[in-house]
Amino acid sequence: MPARAYWKGHLRLSLVSIGIELYSAVSSASKLPLHQIDRESGKRIRYQKVAPGEGAVEQDDIIKGFQTGKDEYVLLEPDELDAIKLESKSTIDLVQFVDHCEIDPRYFEKPYYVIPNDDEVAAEGFAVIRDALRKAEKVGLGQMASRGRDHLVAVKACGNGLLLETLRYANEVKESDRIFDDLPKIKVDKEMLSLAEELIERKSAPFKPDAFKSQYASALKDLIAEKQKKGRVSTASDEELARPDNVIDLMEALKKSVAKNKTRSKRAKTAKRTKKTASARKKKAAKRA
Repeated sequence: MPARAYWKGHLRLSLVSIGIELYSAVSSASKLPLHQIDRESGKRIRYQKVAPGEGAVEQDDIIKGFQTGKDEYVLLEPDELDAIKLESKSTIDLVQFVDHCEIDPRYFEKPYYVIPNDDEVAAEGFAVIRDALRKAEKVGLGQMASRGRDHLVAVKACGNGLLLETLRYANEVKESDRIFDDLPKIKVDKEMLSLAEELIERKSAPFKPDAFKSQYASALKDLIAEKQKKGRVSTASDEELARPDNVIDLMEALKKSVAKNKTRSKRAKTAKRTKKTASARKKKAAKRA
């Protein structure tokens, strides 16, 4: 586990309350950080917090403020913000349970692993809540306060532990109607629809995240390595940069895509049969030997 928990507190189900710790379930290790550099000196750009007419301001002298008008703010001291009494500051109370599929994907924000603290009683209560959620195939909803704001959260069984996902509130999600209302209404050709459905069916497979790699990260690593070695970056030719014609025959493209996928499928099946036959022959030869 990481050396430092993101959040420590309690998880409560009715009268059952257990001590828990949260750890981030995602990693940024695969991201390549790019910094802003002064082209002339080659030095990294640094930022200072400044007040107009006052210059740089020390971190200890910075407080929060809510704007009420032009250059007018209600100033809030750290202890005044801490005085806001939120029970969710230290306790996640599971107040409702829903099926996971009921939650619109747009509401999911960030996942965290949940483990019990070192207390033996907490470990037992944790196991009870985890197994109950798994057996019921439900997700528990509650609220959690962290780092100056509160979150709606969903808690579900995950392997030997629990997974907590922070959710966006309803007013944080834009209505799709505002974006989609202006789309033209098109009567879809039945044959094209059928071809598209067939293509989707042929390309359907279980989700395996390891099969997908960041193409941008790989290209960026190659770019950095090339510049380190040569001191410059190769440029693409005009032909490589030329875009394909956007005017296409959609029906013909769908037919070719389905045909291409059929050929690949046949090759894969043939290769599988050949491999299976070769394996059977090896086993027979081994038995004879």
